[in-house]
Amino acid sequence: MTPDAANPLGVILAGGKSSRMGRDKAWLTFFGQPLLCRVADTLADVTGEVLVAGRDPSPFGLSMPWLPDETPALGPAGGVLTVLAATGRACLVVSCDLPFLDPATLERLIAAWRGRPAAALMTTFRIVETGYVESLVAIYDPEGAAVLRRHLAAGQRRLSAIFPEALRCHIDYSRSDTAAARAFFNVNSPPDLILARGMEDGI
Repeated sequence: MTPDAANPLGVILAGGKSSRMGRDKAWLTFFGQPLLCRVADTLADVTGEVLVAGRDPSPFGLSMPWLPDETPALGPAGGVLTVLAATGRACLVVSCDLPFLDPATLERLIAAWRGRPAAALMTTFRIVETGYVESLVAIYDPEGAAVLRRHLAAGQRRLSAIFPEALRCHIDYSRSDTAAARAFFNVNSPPDLILARGMEDGI
């Protein structure tokens, strides 16, 4: 897919320290690729253009723009603020640790974003059973930068709290729908990696 102004900009958050994993998650190999490369390819298939937030992707052989965090150590919310403030565009933001992310999930997200209510600044997926919001597979509108800056200054870093329900558009899914839920499985720790290897072998 070629770059399209009607599409959000694809953004990968890759500035984390991987402290729970004990090694750099972005270099973990899934389906024959470093995880950062796999996520970048999946995102590019849907958005047509991708930016990496938090690190230079060139050591991975990726030739794409990147941005250092505007303010370090603010977590994912700081990365989202960085890209919204720098680009002034709607951004489809994903974390770099999603080995089973797929184009169909991202296409559903973009379709929901195009039909979002006027007040929505965050378009995302929500688990029916728990209300948990997938804030790292979400589209953020550029007007959200001011909201992020205000809450981060007040010490709030949790994206689902910074963007409460009134500012969100949701796609609901059930944890019992394993095909849907698999896309959001993230590899944060060694036990997660063990589970992910079993899931990879089963595909």
